[in-house]
Amino acid sequence: MGIRGDVRGWWERAREFGASRPQAVDVGIALLVQAAMTMPFVVPRPPELEPATWPAYGLTTLTVLPLVWRRRAPFAVLLAVVAASALYRLAVEGPGQPLPYTGLVVVYTIAAIAPPWQRIATLPLLVVAVPVSVWLNTRSLRELTFSLFVFAAAYVFGRLTDARQRAHRVEAEQAAARERARIAREMHDILSHAVSLMIVQAEAGPVAVRAAPERAEAAFDAISATGRDAMAQLRRMLGVLRDGTEGDGTGGDAPREPQPDLGGLPELVERVRASGLDVSYATTGGVRALPAATGATVFRIVQEALTNVVKHAGARTASVRLAYGDGVLEVVVTDDGRGPRRGTRPGSGGHGLLGIRERAAAHGGTAATGPGPGGRGFEVRVALPVPLPAASPVPSPASSPASSPVSSPAEVAR
Repeated sequence: MGIRGDVRGWWERAREFGASRPQAVDVGIALLVQAAMTMPFVVPRPPELEPATWPAYGLTTLTVLPLVWRRRAPFAVLLAVVAASALYRLAVEGPGQPLPYTGLVVVYTIAAIAPPWQRIATLPLLVVAVPVSVWLNTRSLRELTFSLFVFAAAYVFGRLTDARQRAHRVEAEQAAARERARIAREMHDILSHAVSLMIVQAEAGPVAVRAAPERAEAAFDAISATGRDAMAQLRRMLGVLRDGTEGDGTGGDAPREPQPDLGGLPELVERVRASGLDVSYATTGGVRALPAATGATVFRIVQEALTNVVKHAGARTASVRLAYGDGVLEVVVTDDGRGPRRGTRPGSGGHGLLGIRERAAAHGGTAATGPGPGGRGFEVRVALPVPLPAASPVPSPASSPASSPVSSPAEVAR
């Protein structure tokens, strides 16, 4: 396992080097081909054959040199290689090569990276050049068949490389799009929730100053706490995006604080209560630990649903209920507000509701939105598959609603 890991690591480093320094790779390939073509010149030849000469060796170098520019102008390099090879056959009596190394490298390159017209032009050129080269060499059907096979194989390998690279690019683009969508959801949840609560508290502040001064201080404290919490979450997210620097710009590793989970729901509910909305929180069934990703998703779903209540519902009360069943967790958030607008299709909504549906779908769950029980208010209902309980359930958190320390603007005015 260790050797396999070392080989994989070496291969990944080699790929990174090749991607960052393609010209160096091309020079290395040219040197490798030159070394292979040098072998027939250093191996002793039979006495009946003419000895290898330096002019012949110089012409082999001339056929290899264009490979240095194979990525920049692959078709022009192919023409140069064909011309240099023909000159070698016609002008000197040098040793032959077991394989047409330079031609194979260029054909592979054209098939892998060249535009379509160059690939199309290469095929008739090979159909003419390969038989002519065989006729100038051995004039045997065996060599012709072998030469056509190896050139066809080089072309096919080049096309497979192009297809694999395209697939990797599409996969990378899809992964980037998914990551952008995830970051957009996180930013929306953090900012929308915090700004909504701060707006409600700020609107209640001036009224509280006139009618109940002792509550104004609580309103401003809630604004400050909400803002600090939003800044902390944004700093963590930006630290991750900067890939290894803290959000405050001081350097070092990005903070690895845990994602929000079910343990943060009571605090979230309390923050919303501070805005003047009477929120209750309850759990039913066998409460149990959930995977970290599922817990974070439940927290964000509840956060977004409560944010929508604060921003749009005009509600006085809301409830959050988590129902643990056999292999499923149902999250239900309801309010007694104005409900969905007339003419709105069920399941439609803004970015927040869309984000809830996307989060649920990412975990194999479902999300439904619409009028609350009895057609009153609004309800968000999400079902997520969760692991079955393995042992006795953990104690359920307290879920009795508390009186709001800060009243809504309407209550203060009354």
